[in-house]
Amino acid sequence: MIEPPGYVVRIERAFDAPAEAVFDAWTSPEVMRRWFHCAPDWETPEAEVDLRVGGKVRVVMRRPDGTEIGASGEYTLIDRPHRLEMTWTFDDEPSNRQMIELWFSESEGSTTVVMVNSGISTDERRDAQHVGWHGCFDELNRALTSS
Repeated sequence: MIEPPGYVVRIERAFDAPAEAVFDAWTSPEVMRRWFHCAPDWETPEAEVDLRVGGKVRVVMRRPDGTEIGASGEYTLIDRPHRLEMTWTFDDEPSNRQMIELWFSESEGSTTVVMVNSGISTDERRDAQHVGWHGCFDELNRALTSS
């Protein structure tokens, strides 16, 4: 495997849900608003999805102090419920275009998600995104088990 440019965050996590449900959680604005944030006391007031190759995705997360963190991207690959890829750019660093690649594999009703977020600009940002993504995956697990 060729290492993508920039810093990388890779996460592998299993969820007690079918692949379709987990894939849909990444592509439904309503469901994304329930989980796409870094901690239980955060919220996601904005989630927009145009689910087609070339379509846009946008998320705004809000910290408890009211600070907002926005990011957006464009879908580059959609293979429901197996693969999803999108570019990813944070509002505060518009020159750093990242890539998010997701693989979904189901076995006996459980779905393993492998996420690779590549092209991150600095080690500090990589470390912050590592923590943030792990928090998002925790929130995703809560959303899937509460639905």
